[in-house]
Amino acid sequence: MIQTACPLDCWDACAITCDSSRPDKLVATPGHPMYNGALCTLLNRSIHEAPRIEKPRIDGREVSMEEALDAVAEALKAKNPLLWRGSGNLGVMQSVTNLLIERLGGTLTHGSLCDGPGQAGIREGRGINRQLPPEQIAKAEVVVVWGRNLPVTNVHLMPFIEGKKLVVIDPVRTKLAQRADLHIQLKPRTDVYLALLLARFITMEDTQNDAWLEEWGPDFDEFYDFTRSFRIKALLEYMGLSLDDMGDLLTFLQQDRVVFLVGGGVQKYSIGHYALWAIDSLAATLGLFGREGCGVSFLGESRQGFKDPFAVKTPTVPMVTTPFEKFETVLVQGGNPAASMPASEKVVESLKAVKNLIYFGLYENETSELARIVIPAKNFLEKRDLRLSYGHPYVTVMNQAVESGIGISEYDFTAELFRRLGLEGLRREEEYLQEWIAQCRREGDWLLLPDYEELPYAEGFGEEGGDAFAFMDDFDDEFEDTRRFRKARKLKPRDEEITEFWLLTPKQNKSLNTQFHRPESVHVPPTTGIEEGAQITVRSEHGSVTLTAHIDERLRPDCVLIPAGTRGVNRLTPPILSEEGDGACYQEVKVTLESEE
Repeated sequence: MIQTACPLDCWDACAITCDSSRPDKLVATPGHPMYNGALCTLLNRSIHEAPRIEKPRIDGREVSMEEALDAVAEALKAKNPLLWRGSGNLGVMQSVTNLLIERLGGTLTHGSLCDGPGQAGIREGRGINRQLPPEQIAKAEVVVVWGRNLPVTNVHLMPFIEGKKLVVIDPVRTKLAQRADLHIQLKPRTDVYLALLLARFITMEDTQNDAWLEEWGPDFDEFYDFTRSFRIKALLEYMGLSLDDMGDLLTFLQQDRVVFLVGGGVQKYSIGHYALWAIDSLAATLGLFGREGCGVSFLGESRQGFKDPFAVKTPTVPMVTTPFEKFETVLVQGGNPAASMPASEKVVESLKAVKNLIYFGLYENETSELARIVIPAKNFLEKRDLRLSYGHPYVTVMNQAVESGIGISEYDFTAELFRRLGLEGLRREEEYLQEWIAQCRREGDWLLLPDYEELPYAEGFGEEGGDAFAFMDDFDDEFEDTRRFRKARKLKPRDEEITEFWLLTPKQNKSLNTQFHRPESVHVPPTTGIEEGAQITVRSEHGSVTLTAHIDERLRPDCVLIPAGTRGVNRLTPPILSEEGDGACYQEVKVTLESEE
């Protein structure tokens, strides 16, 4: 039996055992602390059923791998080639191509299509984002799931929350919300306000954790004064909540052991970093850091604590707004920018302007269709790698399980191009793997991240610990003009008729980003009067897409939902960077609905 791990962009990063004679029969590694013996639908079915790219192509013509690599080498001789890497495979060896781009004097990207704003917000308060171990979640009395749909995106965390009091904060009444003790169906993009208002009420009721604050929160009084600058009645009206809702929520938050599980949905906005900073500031008000069964969990920075052998110094451009047309040669690795980047119609035009567009990946998609050169990759069962996780502290060695004549691994791709271009300095693949593994901590049979802490922040904040928590002290939001929530301004009445809808773009369980099953529907609330199955054009200032309507009673009346990965969804989304973290702002947009006659 061979030990490996799932490479997909997922919190769980499942450790897998497989029989090399039956690679389609995968099972969760027995006894692993994170898994309950089951794997998700994507691993059980979709990953085997999705048709792979099997042959290299040049200008639409199938060629040998040798000829294709010769063409790639020639294309990379262009001045300043660009590498745009997606998250189709999260093994550490995917980054070996950084070394190639560095040697060629090329350009990489910075920022994120996923979690950049949230990471920036966490660093504002804590200085460093240390992962909250699942074992601490299991010790909680109350679990607050905030903008995170565990059964879809993080199913292996479900056993850790069994038997807890459960609060869900989400604009959608998900299945998890339906089984919760309390569901707060919050208006999109108002998470910052909710966190600040909760911190204010806690202090008004004198239930803040004074002992913790005295040691680690010396600026708390200034934070409380900041929360008082917002008008309570105006905020409640804007969020669509009542004082009773706040009272119900506070009852749960004032228990001794509380954990916040925060998802990416709260930070898909220009102000995304403020959302995590405000939630962290609320948690600090309650003294939830460095205590058993307490804390805030967001996407962990999985490479934190490692000395990364693939870290390089090169020029970079923002991933979210990459100007592809400025580069003669662009290598797209494990991604699909033509569909996954915001304002995708403009992205497609930008990609079409590239002389040498190279696609290196497993599956056909909108980007491979545009590429001049297509290089098939090996899948995770056909090569060696190492899997880190942004959802837990465990590290898994990915051993090769099967031999295959299809594709080429990222290391071999890099090595072949080093040879063809006369470059030096690339070490053997095994040396890189061992360098990563040697830095891990070992606990019994399992490897852990090098900076693993059983009780994060018990000794304070910052890189070295010992620092105080930095409370949120400012907030400026031009999109909604937050000045009208301040004490000096009165809230102007709003038109009750809903003609524009917040666009929600969560993940769903049969696809991952733009891989596997691609949905083709728009979920609309019953209040729109739209009929099930109607063809609806969804329009924003950035573009439009026509989809089949699905009536969804789980939605707020002011929201529509199009699952991430739906074909054409990113024609609607804005090509803007978050204020901090250089992240995508997929939900910073309102849309209109038009019935197709």
